[in-house]
Amino acid sequence: MSKAAVFSLHQALRRSFVNLENSQKVWIRVLEDCNPLMESLGNLAEQSAALSGLQISNTPLRDFPDLEERLRFKLCLETDSVLRKLHDNMSSLQAVRDSVSNHLSSIQQQFDQISEGLDLLDLTERSASMPSVCDMMEWLQDAERLYRLQFLRRKTLLQTLRVDDFSLLESAPQRWKSVECESNEDRITETLCRVSFFMESQ
Repeated sequence: MSKAAVFSLHQALRRSFVNLENSQKVWIRVLEDCNPLMESLGNLAEQSAALSGLQISNTPLRDFPDLEERLRFKLCLETDSVLRKLHDNMSSLQAVRDSVSNHLSSIQQQFDQISEGLDLLDLTERSASMPSVCDMMEWLQDAERLYRLQFLRRKTLLQTLRVDDFSLLESAPQRWKSVECESNEDRITETLCRVSFFMESQ
């Protein structure tokens, strides 16, 4: 029972780490897509704020009727378009979070079902090519927590943004970057390195 249960758990762990590897690639790619969008958002906010402070009636542009309204409408449309693209990207980040969470939940459920048939050595034994079950479970939990918190912080940031709030829009790129933490992705990469031999073995 013990050897069969451990083998089954190893198979599930292997699938989870393969999923984590793929999820990390998607996460990084989506964030790379978001960065120029956030910069565009800040630039559009600066233009909108500058337009609000400009007295067109006191410039040669006063001869163009409804110019200010037209420019403001165009900037609002472009800002709204960027926000929509960012929200679409958040859906992709949510899919990553859900995938990692679902794999962890499945592993934990399987572990709970067979835990009575396992002894301490089954859970803590490790080798040069295979980390212990306890270590791998902990690493998956860390990764799930990382993506869950990262997603929540980015989603909360986007939910505060409004087309007509230039101050929040201007500061959005910097606040978006402040959410990023290279050490977080480094931890995921380190975890994947630790299980690389394990993932390749059968």
